[in-house]
Amino acid sequence: MAALKAVHVSDIPNLDQVTENASVSLYSTRFHKPAEVGRSVFTAPRFLVVGHRGNGMNLLQSGDLRLTAIKENSILSFNAAAKFPIDFVEFDVQVTSDGIPVIFHDDFILADVNGVVCERRVTDLSLPEFMSYGVQREAGKVGKSLMRKTKQGRTINWNVETDDFLCTLEEVFEKVDPPNLGFNIELKFDDYIEYQQDHLIRTLQNILKVVFDNAGDRPIIFSSFQPDAALLTKKLQSKYPVYFLTNGGTEIFKDVRMNSLEEALNHCLDGGLQGIVSESKAVFRNPGVVNRIKESKLSLLTYGELNNVTEAVYMQQLMGVEGVIVDLVEHITDSVSKLMMPPLKEAGEDEEQIDHQWQQESISSRPQFSQTELSFLLKLIPELLHQ
Repeated sequence: MAALKAVHVSDIPNLDQVTENASVSLYSTRFHKPAEVGRSVFTAPRFLVVGHRGNGMNLLQSGDLRLTAIKENSILSFNAAAKFPIDFVEFDVQVTSDGIPVIFHDDFILADVNGVVCERRVTDLSLPEFMSYGVQREAGKVGKSLMRKTKQGRTINWNVETDDFLCTLEEVFEKVDPPNLGFNIELKFDDYIEYQQDHLIRTLQNILKVVFDNAGDRPIIFSSFQPDAALLTKKLQSKYPVYFLTNGGTEIFKDVRMNSLEEALNHCLDGGLQGIVSESKAVFRNPGVVNRIKESKLSLLTYGELNNVTEAVYMQQLMGVEGVIVDLVEHITDSVSKLMMPPLKEAGEDEEQIDHQWQQESISSRPQFSQTELSFLLKLIPELLHQ
């Protein structure tokens, strides 16, 4: 696909057709009461846990069977994650050539067709073409056998222990329970294409229509690596918070707004976005930026492989990160519940006694660091990550 002209934000028209509602309650469904989200400021209550692509992404070459247990970005994966005390599931939305928002992470979909690997851009497919990949809903019907490229460039069969159908965004709203489980909707675009303004607007309007027709009271967060898509989403609607996704400089792009946490902070402040979702390594490499993000009244969440390590999650909570997107949902929710969160009060139970008991159990479970040790760790971690 040829590169397209970049959006000039000053040229974006006023688009008020989506909603007039100025705020929405977003909160931890596990432990806390709702907190209001205003037009320009969103503060996550305490610490959020978000299931990455549902119950975790598929890392097909991993020796960890948990990363090949359930097909990522599927109804089955979202509902599996919902069995644990998470606040949101995160998933990737793209729009087919006939205007239907579907759930899929990769820019290209690969299949084995008569022994030949065929590659198609997801957004070039119609909905029927997209749904013809993978396992099929109709008994006896055989779909195209899905394949995937590894980080090393190899193409392998997309084999998981429990498979599931590809799905649309509308189906996710209809079939994922409970209805108060939040959705972190990543607005997926190709990082190497400069998109025209009208293309971004048309794509986002297709997604927003499905969201506003189906969300009800479900908490929603929008996020995107595409800087102009994030700004447009904020301009097109004011009901839900919009976060700017960044890898924090672990990969360099032509658009400088995508290349560091500092640039992400500036982009959010310039565009009135509510928060940043950063690769966790970038936060550890530059812990000082967390204070600047907090001082700017922005929310900060992280993603990445380090978020599957309990100690790394705990360190981020101490640093002021407000939540983590994780693959090992059961493991991390269990750790977070023990280390950071008081349990829900049952009917007839004494709240002070429960709180005291939780504090004692939490203290005994936590890694014990003095202020000097914490300071040393925060200085040491960036050095280790650069090795």
